[in-house]
Amino acid sequence: MQRMLCGVLLVLVGHAQALDWQDSPAVSRAFAQAGATGTFVLHEVGSDRLQGHNRRRAATRYSPASTFKIANSLIGLATGAVASVDEVFPYDGQPQFLKSWERDMGLREAIRVSNLSAYQMLARRIGLPRMRRQVAALVYGNGEVGTAVDRFWLDGPLAISAVEQAEFLARLSQDRLPLAPAIQAKVREISLLEQGPGWRLYGKTGWATSVEPAIGWWVGWLEQDGKGYSFALNMDIHGPAELPRRMALGKASLRALGLL
Repeated sequence: MQRMLCGVLLVLVGHAQALDWQDSPAVSRAFAQAGATGTFVLHEVGSDRLQGHNRRRAATRYSPASTFKIANSLIGLATGAVASVDEVFPYDGQPQFLKSWERDMGLREAIRVSNLSAYQMLARRIGLPRMRRQVAALVYGNGEVGTAVDRFWLDGPLAISAVEQAEFLARLSQDRLPLAPAIQAKVREISLLEQGPGWRLYGKTGWATSVEPAIGWWVGWLEQDGKGYSFALNMDIHGPAELPRRMALGKASLRALGLL
């Protein structure tokens, strides 16, 4: 089993390295107009080409922060640490960073409001041994979970690049992760952000505050006119007031590439 997993890892890493990169002047203009320092990667699912802005940064790994809630949901369901996305995690009565977290909720709501305490509870249920095996099996970034099962995606050592985020989500969007299709479908369902005639937009934001400047993430995938596109944006964030810029610039980048 270990030999098989190593073979899968080598194939996936080799595929990521073989993808062609094409600079997008239109996306670069969107970043310049926003006065933002960061990167954006788009992968048309099924192709061997990446498009975007700032190739060097796109290959640089950062803490995934709350974008890891997608993987955490998958792992929780796969290990049986949670029975369904609607199983309720009880609120412990302690003050939370956001008032919206101060109530009982399942993963369906917790991923939407980015409830850290609910996902930390899930991670503790999973436990380090199972978490370590599953993160490796998903080929998620550097695969390192350290010793703090409820903090490693916030403080490190887990780190992932924008290119790796886009590749991970491309596989999720196609049922190509080493998990039951029903599990992948349920996590896709709770990751849906918006939809309209002929399109559906899925994703998750993140805010990595363990570095200076902080890193803002928006990752996801778009289904439009029968095609799929996975994407990842990260950018420097200098305070909470800048957080809405993640999705705004991400959508501007998608539009610059003729999408949305």
